[in-house]
Amino acid sequence: MADFVEQSVIKTATRELTTPFADIAARTTVVNSVISTNPFGCTAYESGGQPMDAVAKTREYYNGRVIFEDDDAKTTGYVTIRAPTAAAFATTKTEVIGDAEMAAAMGGDASDDFERDTYSVTLRCHDPSGELYNVTFTRDEVRVSSYSADAILTVIIPPFPVNSLQE
Repeated sequence: MADFVEQSVIKTATRELTTPFADIAARTTVVNSVISTNPFGCTAYESGGQPMDAVAKTREYYNGRVIFEDDDAKTTGYVTIRAPTAAAFATTKTEVIGDAEMAAAMGGDASDDFERDTYSVTLRCHDPSGELYNVTFTRDEVRVSSYSADAILTVIIPPFPVNSLQE
């Protein structure tokens, strides 16, 4: 068996936000702005004969927890929620919190355990150089992955479209 020969160097860089996104809506505003205004200067391209957008959402997920507490503020149980979209996440949380039968079965009142929420949206970007890379926005960080040219980081950090990401 022949030795492997390195073909490229793929990198990942992470930037922790000093102030995490206040909520999903704040993060969604930034993501939608990146898609609509293309502040990274990405370019449209073709793949397999199909036109591809310069910036496109490729993945997203939302996780959260609703806790149930008795009259002594003791946790009697919890329900974990995983949803594919922000709308599904919000709807599911609202339904679980408002379900009186579930609260009775759990032996306590339902409340949103917001501090445990995690969410992520990944954008695929096409650099004018031809390189494809990903930018992932989570609650408390921005991650650039699958890139090889360091110049890509200088395009992405710091010109975010809202001041809440300026550090």
